[in-house]
Amino acid sequence: MRRYYEFAVVVILLSMLGLLLINKLEKARDDMEEAAVQAEFQAMRAQLLEAVAHRETFGGVLPGSDNPADWLPTPLRDYRGALDAAPAEGSIWYFDRQEKVLVYRFRDGHRARFRLSRQAGASDSRAVLAGVGLQRLEDKRE
Repeated sequence: MRRYYEFAVVVILLSMLGLLLINKLEKARDDMEEAAVQAEFQAMRAQLLEAVAHRETFGGVLPGSDNPADWLPTPLRDYRGALDAAPAEGSIWYFDRQEKVLVYRFRDGHRARFRLSRQAGASDSRAVLAGVGLQRLEDKRE
């Protein structure tokens, strides 16, 4: 009978450790998704500044769109286009036509939002060229 109790205690401890591991892995997955969005944002910002620098050096016109995805030479991965309403699926990019922001919808539903700025001033001097920059706005939780 004593062995059954010992076995039950071991099973309970292993179950608790398993739950703890699953929770930590989920947190790590969320952190990795945030890091991927940050990396994509920095890559977009660099490509945007490259387009502006090219225009400043060689002339020409910049895209008239407020959608940063239209400025990129390569499309965003998992980009769904310009939409009027937020899609239900997660881990995707889309452009919100109402708010005029580029949005990444995370798996958990919250959204990272990015706005193209054409009149960025001294307060937004980080990664701005000729007044054009890409800014991350406050995330929206659902």
